[in-house]
Amino acid sequence: MSDVEEREQGEPEEIALQNARDKALAVAERYPDALVLGVDTVVSLDGRPYGKPADVEAARATLLALSGHRHLVISGLCLAEADRTLTAVARTAVSFRALSDELLEWYLESEEWRERAGGYAIQGRGAALVESIEGDYLGVVGLPVAALIDLVPDLVSGPQGLG
Repeated sequence: MSDVEEREQGEPEEIALQNARDKALAVAERYPDALVLGVDTVVSLDGRPYGKPADVEAARATLLALSGHRHLVISGLCLAEADRTLTAVARTAVSFRALSDELLEWYLESEEWRERAGGYAIQGRGAALVESIEGDYLGVVGLPVAALIDLVPDLVSGPQGLG
């Protein structure tokens, strides 16, 4: 685990990729012989990045902004080993249903929004907020496995590093 301070401003893809790189390199520095994966997720609505809400009011504002709209979940990936890195970006489109006050309050009371990009977790109660997705469900959860395998196909055949 890295203790890197995450960037929150800028182009969503750049934020996700830079945060993933910073996380991977911070851990790789401590474990120079390891293959390290850094991942970061940013929610983007009309080009505006939404990270992790700081408090319940920020979560409410984020979820209301997403309500009834289609947004992108952008994951930056960085694999680091020795002096080499590989990076990728994965995108999944998520359409939110129009959130009623009752549904919004039910979700906020769960506190599931804490530490979640865009203030929701699709793998939990947040599934009730989602109308549909286009792309990799696991990318919305937080680790786009398909993009990781595309980045390094040898990962599925054994621990061979980035070689």
